[in-house]
Amino acid sequence: MAQFTLQINGTSRQVEVDPNTPLLWVLRDHLQLVGTKFGCGMAQCGACTIHLDGTAARSCSLPISSVGNSAITTIEGLSENGDHPVQQAWMEHDVPQCGYCQAGQIMSAAALLQENPNPTDAEIEGAMQGNLCRCGTYLRIKTAIKTASQNISKISRCLLIQNNKQYLIRTTK
Repeated sequence: MAQFTLQINGTSRQVEVDPNTPLLWVLRDHLQLVGTKFGCGMAQCGACTIHLDGTAARSCSLPISSVGNSAITTIEGLSENGDHPVQQAWMEHDVPQCGYCQAGQIMSAAALLQENPNPTDAEIEGAMQGNLCRCGTYLRIKTAIKTASQNISKISRCLLIQNNKQYLIRTTK
């Protein structure tokens, strides 16, 4: 066992676990952050997607020892009130059916829009390719991402807060 100090959702948390423990199980079993789901355990389905320094990462295959000082954001930390542009678009388009994959889908979409606020269809498909949806809501997912992108583009800039850090997304028209 080893002691780790993690930066999760803007707060510092300590855990004592085996260094090879996947981040997913640290989040769920040790920190009770259960929004991140277990799907396949092989980083193939995307249900376990979190942000590591703002980039989408699969937590089921990421050993806690490799996290270091990286800022971790889970679905619980994406927005305090569920008002992130992606979350709002998800609700507007009734994306969830069973809901199991949604946290991972939303985290991947948010990472895409943080990197590229105006993605093309091909860029959306590429970014979301590793996220599986058993209910097949892929068209609604894509539509929601487009809506979130448009809502961000309607204003000249959008301030996203993640891990108590502010990210300014500048849009081009």
